[in-house]
Amino acid sequence: MKIFQKEIALPQMNRGFHLITDNIECAVPEMKQLSFGQMQVFIKHTSAGLTINENADPTVREDFESHFNVMVPENQAYYHHTYEGSDDMPAHIKASLLGTSVTVPITDGKLNLGIWQGIYLCEHRNKGGCRKLVITVFGS
Repeated sequence: MKIFQKEIALPQMNRGFHLITDNIECAVPEMKQLSFGQMQVFIKHTSAGLTINENADPTVREDFESHFNVMVPENQAYYHHTYEGSDDMPAHIKASLLGTSVTVPITDGKLNLGIWQGIYLCEHRNKGGCRKLVITVFGS
C-alpha cells in the first residue's frame, strides 16, 4: 500500500464552477505508480465546495451557477452573518450543499472518471482568493 498526500493552492478564480481535474492530476504524479486505489480531494474553505459533473459543455457550469444563485439568493432579511458581504452567507450555504470533498477511484495510474466527468471547484464568493486543497492518494 502506498499513500501520498499533498496540499496545493489553486489560483484565485471568479465566482462560478470551474474544472480543476487537470490541476489535481498534475499535482500528484505519484498516482501513476498505482494499479488501483483512490484519491480524496478536500477543500480547506467554508465558502467554496467541490463536486463532480459534466466536463465537456461549459454551459452546464453556467447553469449550475445560475441555479445555485436562485436556490440560495443573496440579501435575505433572515441572514445575520452579513459583515463579510452579501455573497458570504449564501456561499457558506452553497458550500454545505455541495460538500468539502470528492473521492475518485484510480485505475492503472489514472483517475477512473466517466467519459464526461470532471472535478469542479465551486467558487461561491465574488472574491474568494486562492483555495487550498488537500489531495490524498492511496493504493497499490
